[in-house]
Parts: sequence; C-alpha cells; structure tokens
Amino acid sequence: MSNTQKITDEVDVALVGAGIMSATLGAMLRQLEPSWSQVVFERLDAPAQESSSPWNNAGTGHSALCELNYTPEKNGVVDITKAVDINEKFQVSRQFWSHQVTEGVLSDPREFINQVPHVSFGNGEDQVRYIKNRFEALSQHPLFPGMQYSDDRAVFAEKLPLMAAGRAESDKVAISWMDEGTDINYGAQARQFIDAAQKDGTEVRYGSEVKDIKPQGNKWKLTIKNLHTGDTSTVLANFVFVGAGGMALPLLQKSGIPEIKGYGGFPVSGQWLRCTNEELIEKHAAKVYGKASVGAPPMSVPHLDTRVIDGEKGLLFGPYAGWTPKFLKTGSYLDLFKSMKVSNIPSYLGVAAQEFGLTKYLVTEVLKDQKARMESLREYLPEARDEDWELITAGQRVQTIKPSRAPKFGSLEFGTALINNTEGSIAGLLGASPGASIAPAAMIELLERCFGERMIEWAPKLTAMVPSYGKKLSENQDLFTEMWDYTQKTLKLDQK
Repeated sequence: MSNTQKITDEVDVALVGAGIMSATLGAMLRQLEPSWSQVVFERLDAPAQESSSPWNNAGTGHSALCELNYTPEKNGVVDITKAVDINEKFQVSRQFWSHQVTEGVLSDPREFINQVPHVSFGNGEDQVRYIKNRFEALSQHPLFPGMQYSDDRAVFAEKLPLMAAGRAESDKVAISWMDEGTDINYGAQARQFIDAAQKDGTEVRYGSEVKDIKPQGNKWKLTIKNLHTGDTSTVLANFVFVGAGGMALPLLQKSGIPEIKGYGGFPVSGQWLRCTNEELIEKHAAKVYGKASVGAPPMSVPHLDTRVIDGEKGLLFGPYAGWTPKFLKTGSYLDLFKSMKVSNIPSYLGVAAQEFGLTKYLVTEVLKDQKARMESLREYLPEARDEDWELITAGQRVQTIKPSRAPKFGSLEFGTALINNTEGSIAGLLGASPGASIAPAAMIELLERCFGERMIEWAPKLTAMVPSYGKKLSENQDLFTEMWDYTQKTLKLDQK
C-alpha cells in the first residue's frame, strides 16, 4: 500500500459522514447557496450505514406522541414542556421533507415515511394513573389534536390484539394513542438526499476516513485516509460540519476549538428482538412505548415497534442496552479511551459518581440471557414464543457528557448538543434521541449560529423550505392545521 500525501482541492463546505445529519445540512445549503462547492467524506462504502440505518434505530418519528420520557411526572403533575418542544421541531421536519419532495430532491416519500399509530402503554395502577394524567395534559394542547385514551380491556384488545392475548384479567392496563404517528426509514431518506446531492455536483467520497481537522489560516485542513489504498490527502474547507455520529466528539477535539473542552461521551450499545413470524407481524400495527426501568437511559425505554423497511412490514422489541467502548458500531474498542483528555476527566469522574442507577442498569442488561430478554418481551406480549424472535444488534449511541461547575463536574445529557466555534466555521452534533427526527430543526439552528450574517438574505428561501420558520405552531392553531394538512398530503400520509 502506498502512503502518499497530497493536497487535492479546496471546497466551500466539507461534510463529515454520509448519514442523515450531513445529508440534511447539505440539502439546505445547496438551496441556500447553490454556488458553494460541497464534498462528503464517509468512512464506509455506502451512505447511512451507522445510526441512520433502519435496523440500527427504532425508526420512530419522534414527536412526543407516545414517548413517556418526554413527559416526566413530579408530585402528580405531568410536565409537557419537552414534549411540546420536540413536537414543534418535528413539524419543522415534516415541512422541510415536504418541500424537498415537491422540489424533487426527495424522490419517494413512501420509501422513507409511513403512518403508524403511536401508543403509550401503562400496566398497573400507578402507570394507568400516569397515562391518564399525561393524556389529559397533552390532549388539551394544540399540537396533539385527536389524542385518545382508554382503560377499557375491549378497546385495548381491539387496538393491540397481540398485547391483549393471554394477559391476566387482573392486569390493569391503559393506553393513549394517536393514529397519525409515523415510522421513518432514515437510511432511505439519507440515500435519497445523497443521490440528489451527487446529481447536483456534490462529490461523495466513500471509504474515506477523516483522521484530523486543523485550522489553517481562516480555513480548515482535513486530513483524509483512503481506507482502500492507504493514501492520505488533505482538503481545505471554508466550513466543516462533523456529522459523524459518535465520532463527532473525537474529531471536534482534534480541531482544537475551545467550545468542545470538558465534553465527553458515554457509549451505549443495544440489541433488538426481531420477529420472524409473518402472522404476528401482520397482527400488530403500532409503535407502543412503555415506562423505562429505574436508572435506564431514555434510549432504552421498552417499545414494541411496527417497522416499514424497503416496503416490508417488520416488528421489533427492545432495545436491550449493552455497553462497549466503541463510539461507532464499526468503531474501535479504543474510542472511549482516546476521547479522554485532561479537560474532560472531571466530567467523566463526575458522571461516574452520580450515575449509580445507570451503571447498575447497564450491568443488569449486559448480563441478561435470551430467557431474561423473552421475559421482558412477555410483559408486552404474554404469549410470545422464543422461536418467533431473533436477536439483532442495534446501532451504537454516544450520550453526551456535558461539563458542569463544581461540585458536579459533569452531567449526562440524553438529548442532542450542537457545538460550534465562535467564528461559525466548524460545527458538530453530539448525542442521540430525538436525533434524526429533528435533523432539519437542528440544522436550522446550526445555520443561525454559524451563518448569522446571512440569515436575513436567506430568510425567503428558508421560509419556502419551512413555511412556519420564525413562528411557533403551538401558538398558531390555524397555521398548524394548514401545515399538518399540507405535509400529510405531500408526504402521502393520507393514503392507506
């Protein structure tokens, strides 16, 4: 193998990673500044093979319709603040995707988004009471129209026959639901974005790993290794976005920007039980979310998911959390240790001291065998049989460890964190859920942070992409209804 190094070119925009985040930002910038050159670097040989891959995530269009971790309860009062915020951001996603379909950038919405009911499930007196309180809080809000609730066993059996079959009559159960939930194949969506980018002249380099990012004058120098030939090359870019999933943290650390100091990453892996019985798959049609175990991270909230992948219906249960020091599914066992720096050691130590519940939970999960996994599944499907389910590995997630002041010295964050330098010439996204579901909103925030001086000029184009841009749908019922009807039709969600 050769190991030659050469400067190949200069670009306006370098996108690290060919997942949904880079694909989304690239699509926005192509329409805002069509004259800007773009290049995408992807270490694997195809787009969206890590977190964006459909079997590496639950495919939930996270809009807080059913996810209980977005509506915490304290002293009997359900706080819907986070749910409203996430729903608002998901409406931005729906509008942006609709615009991209209309423009021909996204070619076939049925390939990446399908309507699947979202259901919240409670079992036992405490959970039933919580589900009802949550329903009463959300159903009064403009962004959750038509939400329904029932603690009637007949309704439960009609809506979720597999979950009702074999369940003890003494079990108290309740569900709230919205039929207009979505299942999303982010891998298919990213591929459509990347295909359109290449047709527009964006260069996509597969098998190309970004090894280093360093400032050079007012530009950034990226050192790239061709994983097939061993050759290295360098590219100068005016703007860099690090959309590399778990590897965003180490790459931002290499850039030397002060904004990343103190940040760490806590990797959490996962597994799914995937149904192999077509008859069972056909009998279930919903994404059903329940309550998390004490100490469990939000990404480990148990849920039973109808999936639609490449036109085929599927059924998943999980995830079962695991642990590995890798930051990517195809990463290195040294990833975590390489990310530890003098500046973030206090953050890691602070989280280690505070998160006893999480540590205990992860140890318990790692030690689970197939029998224990099936017992968890039977809390949802009492008649589940071992032979109908297979174990598959989910994607790797890196939860953000955020630097804090003494005495905490660090806190584990379960959302997404956007990091950028003061000059706005480099940015990256850390964290996990709700992740891909709110990619357009996250990328608009990035544009505002990094290209603030251009926002007035870009406003008409942004408003074309997202008609509600600059407005809150939660405060404008008529606009919400108009945007809902528009996106339902454009994304073909009104078709059976």
